Amino acid sequence: MAETMKIERVYIGGWFQKTMIHLTEMYNFLKDGVAVEGLDKKKLKDLRDAIGIQDLRFGTDGFEYVEFDTVDGINVRLHEDGLIVLSNEVATNETLVSEIDKLTSFYEQKFSPGMNYIFSLGAPPPKDLANIKTVYPYFVVLRNATNDQILRLLNENDRPKYFAYENKSLNVVRGDKFYFINLKDKKAEEKVSIYIEEQIFFREFKGQLHRYIDLHRIIWERIDAIKEQPKVRGKDIIEFTSKLDEYSKTITLIDTRINQMGTYIRTREKIAKQDKDFAEFSDIMEYRYETLGDTLAYVQHLWTMTKNYLASAKALFAGISTQMTQKSFNNLTVATSLGVSVSLIGLLTTTKVPAFTVFGVGYLLALIAIGYTINLSLKFFSARRKYEIADKEYEEIK
Repeated sequence: MAETMKIERVYIGGWFQKTMIHLTEMYNFLKDGVAVEGLDKKKLKDLRDAIGIQDLRFGTDGFEYVEFDTVDGINVRLHEDGLIVLSNEVATNETLVSEIDKLTSFYEQKFSPGMNYIFSLGAPPPKDLANIKTVYPYFVVLRNATNDQILRLLNENDRPKYFAYENKSLNVVRGDKFYFINLKDKKAEEKVSIYIEEQIFFREFKGQLHRYIDLHRIIWERIDAIKEQPKVRGKDIIEFTSKLDEYSKTITLIDTRINQMGTYIRTREKIAKQDKDFAEFSDIMEYRYETLGDTLAYVQHLWTMTKNYLASAKALFAGISTQMTQKSFNNLTVATSLGVSVSLIGLLTTTKVPAFTVFGVGYLLALIAIGYTINLSLKFFSARRKYEIADKEYEEIK
């Protein structure tokens, strides 16, 4: 008699660029509710208590990790490279959706607020920096499931299947947001976490790169919108220069984060390939480390182009700003020379020692008013004067 299909566990996870230093900070927060100086101690304690931590432990399996269970039965593992994996036991097949809701609710409302707060100082984390939306692939672990049963689960919870994989330990059917993983033997239960961890890393890594490509397009078009104008008014120079400075800050921060990502690929690939259990999963991995590395290199080149394009735009407007300043200085010199000339003529044509009179004071104030008015007028016309943006289009090579 065939055994009945059982839904055993559901997993979710994410990846944020972290190091062993950050892991120590997370451990200190989870253990004692403490973090770096500058954070509110009461808020740290409240955020820590909200997680409901039980049985906190520190271990290593290639990467150092911190692991704990919660009062609600959720298991959380934090790796030193920033990989986070959460899982929950599914009581019955009918409670799958409610268990998923429980897991995601815990992650969003209890766990994430604490993690976000202890890392709220310093340079913004990549996901905040790039405004990356967290998308959960739900990894549902099954036992004794037939292909028809897996497909039925997929159709009930997700879009039609994208890919299917199989080896001697398990078979996997992936939809849009769900991975249904059927265990073929008892040993597979010990190995499946390796597959899930690497798959979460791959998807998160790829998702961040995709967002960085989108940001490249957005920033490039905004720079292009400024540079493509044939002429620009003097009063808009400061505004455009300020915008370019903002883009420069964003580009520098993102570029630094992108350049850090290569280290994580190499380290995770090395550790994973040293694990004998991982070898049998290498042929069913949806992404390859080498492919991720190639994609990362492509994104790095895009951001180098973006930096260069921004630098050319800033140099262009710096030149226009210098030109505008020089013209304003020349105009001011002319106005000042006229005032001095009038005063000299008055002194040279008088036959008496100058004395203070009501008329003289009025005459002086009138000169000041005229000079001020001339200066304002020159500034007015200078601000509205249009300057050519001497930016050549790309020459087509035939």
